[in-house]
Amino acid sequence: MTFFSKIEPNCTANTPTTYRQLIGRLIYLTNTRPDISYAVGCLSQFLDYATTSHLQDTFCILRYLKGRLATGLFFSSTSNLHLTEFADADWATCVDTRRFVSGYCFILGKSLISWKSKKQITVAKSSPKAEYRSLAVATCEASWLSFLMNFIGLPLQKSIIQPFILPIIPSFMKEPNTLK
Repeated sequence: MTFFSKIEPNCTANTPTTYRQLIGRLIYLTNTRPDISYAVGCLSQFLDYATTSHLQDTFCILRYLKGRLATGLFFSSTSNLHLTEFADADWATCVDTRRFVSGYCFILGKSLISWKSKKQITVAKSSPKAEYRSLAVATCEASWLSFLMNFIGLPLQKSIIQPFILPIIPSFMKEPNTLK
């Protein structure tokens, strides 16, 4: 499956309505199957000009789902209220637009409760900039989840754990006296 291929001219699918219906149903299914979110998101970008290879990729996802019927989200009843956040960005992922894809997921105890992956509307000039933007979006979601937990009467037992650390820290951030 090649999701990042450029548009193939004169190779449109015979039944675009079928392709749209399949993608619509797969998008609905991503609410409980985050393992197909990325692939469905990539294929949903080609609703207006779907090719036969896009339709074949959609059938490949359907075969994957058929082989893994019992896979899905599991919510444990004996889970603690520790909220863990993972965030990342992939700089210049899209071949066509050179935009970056950012994503995050939140795990409450041992259960995945929130996730998102999105191709951003702006082009980042560097990988650290893309990472910072991804962390900013994830921090907004963390603030919302903290408010929601307090609102329903289940305050968090600990602060939100962010195991993601940027691998590149500019030298001027390490030592503030180096700016001249």
